[in-house]
Amino acid sequence: MTIKLYCFGESGNSYKAALALELSGLEWAPVKVDFFGGETRGESYRAEINELGEAPALVDGDFSTSQSGAIQTYITEKTGKFGGQTQEERYEVLRWVLWDNHKLSSQAGMTRFLMNFLPEDKRPAEVIGFMQARLKAAYQVLDAHLDGRDWIVGDRVTNADISCCGYLFYTEPFGFDRSDWPNIDRWLGNISALPGWKHPYDLMPGSPVDRA
Repeated sequence: MTIKLYCFGESGNSYKAALALELSGLEWAPVKVDFFGGETRGESYRAEINELGEAPALVDGDFSTSQSGAIQTYITEKTGKFGGQTQEERYEVLRWVLWDNHKLSSQAGMTRFLMNFLPEDKRPAEVIGFMQARLKAAYQVLDAHLDGRDWIVGDRVTNADISCCGYLFYTEPFGFDRSDWPNIDRWLGNISALPGWKHPYDLMPGSPVDRA
């Protein structure tokens, strides 16, 4: 049975789930969510797809879940991939997924939205500046950790990598330039060299061009 992933191309959190599915080799199909048209805030979406009113959401037969970290965990349990090879590695993967969700992706997602998806006259400059400073601190942590490492945990790609890269392949401006962070740049190159890797806009339906 084909796994359905409710997602949209502009969503870095959706990308984490979609990329994990694509790299896992599982049979899956994206279902476009019209986030900008208000679909996730509608009663039917909350009742039938995800009561939290968010994307991504995964449906696999009678099983469903949401939140990228939960979806990644489900994929790991189903395939044995991306979870770490030892107990120590598994907890290290979890630690970095939680760090990303709190320190990196949440702030990158908000900053990117404020800078690119709001009308120009409604973009709060002070908030954006504050968020970019917090993001810079997160980039420093990640870049330092990747010094001398190909992957965040262990010797192969894990959910730590798939989670932390979620927003960093997007080219819309939000205060991240790969050339400023050589270790992150090298690591992103490792990810994009993986068989099956695709850019978010190639992996999921929906992009800013659709609304231009």
